[in-house]
Amino acid sequence: MENFMFYLQQGFFHVLDWKAYDHMLFLAALTVIYTFSDWKRILLLVTLFTLGHTLTLLLSAYNIISINTVYVEFLIPATIFVTALSNMFTAGKSSKKNKSGINLFFAFFFGLIHGLGFAGYFRMIVAVNEDKLAPLLEFALGIEGAQIVIVILILIAAFAFQTVFGFSKRDWVLVISSLIMGIVIPMLIKNKFW
Repeated sequence: MENFMFYLQQGFFHVLDWKAYDHMLFLAALTVIYTFSDWKRILLLVTLFTLGHTLTLLLSAYNIISINTVYVEFLIPATIFVTALSNMFTAGKSSKKNKSGINLFFAFFFGLIHGLGFAGYFRMIVAVNEDKLAPLLEFALGIEGAQIVIVILILIAAFAFQTVFGFSKRDWVLVISSLIMGIVIPMLIKNKFW
């Protein structure tokens, strides 16, 4: 039970670490188009994202894949930028079902890339364990829990701005997506690999 709590907390606080705000930015870009009434869709997105990066963590922990961190450090902000940019083009359009399909793809595929960002950290904390599967699942549960906390905060902010301050949903999506892109552009420039 002690190991379970250790890895659960490591996953939880690794996501909520302000130094790792890229994870929070991706979740914000991914879920800014939704409201509390879309909770099932949001839970599916968050879980697909967790599954994506858990898969790459698993493959990395067993040395099946290894990608140069220089590329990963560029790809992570690129995934955030692409997701926010996609929001900019679809904000206010009624084809929410199509956007949801794109977001399902973004959640899983970009989760694979974000998992590579966790790989070095995860390998370090499980280096002494022969069994890496149990710690990985515990770590993934912590990540999932932290992501749900972040998404709930995003939804509360959306509700407040749209009901209290009178933002339209379209404006909310455009403003938040623009802010995210503005934060991510310097990350892309800093981490360019060419």
